[in-house]
Amino acid sequence: MRVYLPSTLTLLAAVQAAREIGPAPLAAHAVTPALREWYAEGDQEEMEYAAMTAAARASLRMLAADPSAPRRRLVLAAEVADQAVRRSHDASDRSLVELTATVPWKKIASAHVDDLSAVADVTAACEALPAADNGDDDALFTVEGAEGHELLWYATQELPHLL
Repeated sequence: MRVYLPSTLTLLAAVQAAREIGPAPLAAHAVTPALREWYAEGDQEEMEYAAMTAAARASLRMLAADPSAPRRRLVLAAEVADQAVRRSHDASDRSLVELTATVPWKKIASAHVDDLSAVADVTAACEALPAADNGDDDALFTVEGAEGHELLWYATQELPHLL
């Protein structure tokens, strides 16, 4: 199963050094039955994009929690065994799953990262998250501004160059 793991460039450095993503349990996003039901008109590619976008939102929250991390959202796409994926109990997030095992480096298929041109919007979105969570429409608009940036695709052999 393809899963999308929210991350940061700081965490990517640790993942590369450890040669795995862990420890389990790990929050990830995937095309789940709930996402398929909600996105009934979408094809597989569109649903995977929706799951990756949810992981990018989670990456933004990780960035907000780590002021020292470079302000670029990062999502790692990985192939994991179906039995290592457990449905989340959080019904508010249709794509959220829990991985019950670490993910070896060799299972990472690609990374999706903000371009440097997104840094200002991602920084503003990190700062606006608390107000957006409290219902501030202007702050929510700022957070959504970060989502206006498409994540760039990187093959695993290119990841050391990001660091």
